[in-house]
Amino acid sequence: MTIDLWGIGLQAINVLILVWLLSRVLWRPVAGAIAARQEKARAVIDDAQATQANADAAMAEVTKARADIGAERTAALDAARAEADTAARAALAEARTKAEAILATAKSRIAHETEATRKANAVHAADLSLEIAAKLLGQLNSQMVQSAFLSQLIEAISKLSAADRAALVSGLQHIDVVSATDAGADKDTIEKAICDAFGSTPNLRFVTDPDLIAGLELHSAHFTLRNSWQADLARIRKAVQDAA
Repeated sequence: MTIDLWGIGLQAINVLILVWLLSRVLWRPVAGAIAARQEKARAVIDDAQATQANADAAMAEVTKARADIGAERTAALDAARAEADTAARAALAEARTKAEAILATAKSRIAHETEATRKANAVHAADLSLEIAAKLLGQLNSQMVQSAFLSQLIEAISKLSAADRAALVSGLQHIDVVSATDAGADKDTIEKAICDAFGSTPNLRFVTDPDLIAGLELHSAHFTLRNSWQADLARIRKAVQDAA
């Protein structure tokens, strides 16, 4: 409610003039009316003051509510910030764990691939070396070398048990005498030496296999006696692969 002070002032002046005028004619009735009007004015002022007090109280409540809302907002922001920080730390820790796992897997795979490559290179180098050795040994194949292989073959036959030697010569199947080149004129010598080693006359058949490089081997359906540079190189290759 708004109080018009100017209006009240003008009314007061009018009242004074009226009092002065009426004091000579109707002072008492007019005085009573003025007193009543003053009482009403006081009541209006009291109401205005009460309204102002209520407005001040309401404003104080609004201010307090705003302060409470601000405090709650600050607390909510702090809680959200703390929650976001915790979530970020958890996500970072999870990402770090995953990255470490991926790195460990990559290191393991690289180590495995490196080891596999090393073994493959070692085997390849061994194969190349053995291939070169086979070519060089092929150039060394001579009568003297074949005589040495024949001696080794006879020694290997002699190391067989009597039962095994008897089983080999008693069957109807033939025994292949395999050489890198055609035995030619040496067949009789080789056959006689093998028969003497077995102590009987097995059914022998001469076969040529250039892959032997040099040597003499015995092959049958259920028996093989390795005695060649091919067999020696194969053993070396297996040893290299096992050691790689």
